[in-house]
Amino acid sequence: MNLHPPQTLGTPKLVNFGVSYAGDPDLAVQQAAAQLDRESICFVLAFVPDRLDHDRVSQALTRTLPNAPVFGCTTAGQITPGGYENDTLLLVAFPRRHFRCASSLIHPLKQMSIEATALQARTLADRFQRTANWNRFAVIFADGLSKQEDVLVAALDAGLGDLPSFGGSAGHGLAFDETYVLHGGKCHSNAALLLLVETDLDFTGLEFDHFMPTDRQLVVTDAQPEDRIVTEINGAPAASEYARLVGHDVSELSPRVFAENPVLVRNHDTWHVRAIQQVVDGNSLAFLSAIENGLVLTLGQGKEILQTLEAELSVLGPEGQRPDFVLGFDCVLRRLEIEQNEVISEASRILSSHRVLGFNTYGEQHRGVHMNQTFVGIAFFPPGRTLRP
Repeated sequence: MNLHPPQTLGTPKLVNFGVSYAGDPDLAVQQAAAQLDRESICFVLAFVPDRLDHDRVSQALTRTLPNAPVFGCTTAGQITPGGYENDTLLLVAFPRRHFRCASSLIHPLKQMSIEATALQARTLADRFQRTANWNRFAVIFADGLSKQEDVLVAALDAGLGDLPSFGGSAGHGLAFDETYVLHGGKCHSNAALLLLVETDLDFTGLEFDHFMPTDRQLVVTDAQPEDRIVTEINGAPAASEYARLVGHDVSELSPRVFAENPVLVRNHDTWHVRAIQQVVDGNSLAFLSAIENGLVLTLGQGKEILQTLEAELSVLGPEGQRPDFVLGFDCVLRRLEIEQNEVISEASRILSSHRVLGFNTYGEQHRGVHMNQTFVGIAFFPPGRTLRP
């Protein structure tokens, strides 16, 4: 399904982009790349729809953009200048005038060493020569089915210190079968990409959801943490107890029900969503974030999602200006809720008007925390005084 919301209210000037709806990977890359200013590129981010063969896309990108490093991932949807899309190859080109980068592939993710991963991140940062008066941040793309994002982002945060980090877990539509990150001209599973970016632009970080905690709690009383599977909640079969609490039968549980009835975990004064992926083995629940025995979860209650989206994206720069663009990582479960409520066109209009470019994820990363059902992003402003993220 291709979505075509109202025309965007202006396009970014500090980056350029290309989109293609072609079903052939080679043609899609040719069409999208033809819209880029190839002479000015520092690096390109590629967000690949699930209908395109990821290996053919990466090979075509190498042939078509031989002088530009391309990073990216497979997605559960794209955010283009027109808003939400499902079948669009999106390329975002970051020009040398405003950006520099260094990258590293982290592989494998399973059985990864926390100490070695932290050292890898620290070494990359130390070797990335600094430019006077430019600012730095990190972008993380991870295999969204690795079940290692929590450990990964904690290790990277330890290695990067106070460097702000933002990211998303790769997706593959709603199949939840395989996901890939793109680095070095190839697609990699069981891997993550760490991209360090230096810029002379002002930027500020965004992180928001639209949920508040209720008084209904779920205690994980039996789990398989290594597989993110909960078999028992409140002493009862996990799926049955969750279904009872949200007013459904187990047979009715689906990604849409999970999206509208999330469970939250408290981290100091902040609540983060621990999203449920699916029912497994008849009465267990598979999660998209870390779980463990004894973990206390709280059912969340939604606020108005469009009002929250509009309000949170209405960030202003140091001189009161709107962002030139927002690089956004938006959980696919948020989009499912928006589709279920039949407000996809309105949401796309909001994303378009705030010049959001990015993708729908299987999970989000920000400042050493992996979360779900959240929008994480970076708003960029013209050069000037720095906004701390």
